[in-house]
Amino acid sequence: MSDRIFGLILTALALALFASATQLESPFFADPVGPKTFPMLIAGAALLSALVMISLPDQEPNWPNFLTLKKLGLALLVLVFYALTLKPLGFLLPTALASAILSFQISPKLVGSVATGIGLSAGLFFIFKFGLGLSLFPFPRVLFG
Repeated sequence: MSDRIFGLILTALALALFASATQLESPFFADPVGPKTFPMLIAGAALLSALVMISLPDQEPNWPNFLTLKKLGLALLVLVFYALTLKPLGFLLPTALASAILSFQISPKLVGSVATGIGLSAGLFFIFKFGLGLSLFPFPRVLFG
């Protein structure tokens, strides 16, 4: 029964995402697919997943224990903090911190987690900045005048 309830909630969220994606306005010089395509694809995948959950629920789903829920809550807080600090602190520092914390949750080895955070931060910066041509600031904008 819990799968069907979650499936209904996910259906409502997917439909809301799809409806909000239809309201996005395309700028004059947008790429050919426009800003609506990606949210609509995500909404479609979520809706398909929800319909499968409603029609084929597990007989006895295994819900995560408290420790797993605590780790998921911490991951959510890290990602929210990351989203809030990305613009004022630049790309490198928030990405390195978030990556290191999430890596530490997966494998609690401090040196490996810090190395993962730094490596992922630098690697993603070069891919996004020079490979994809995004206008990212590596550090806070106030340092650049």
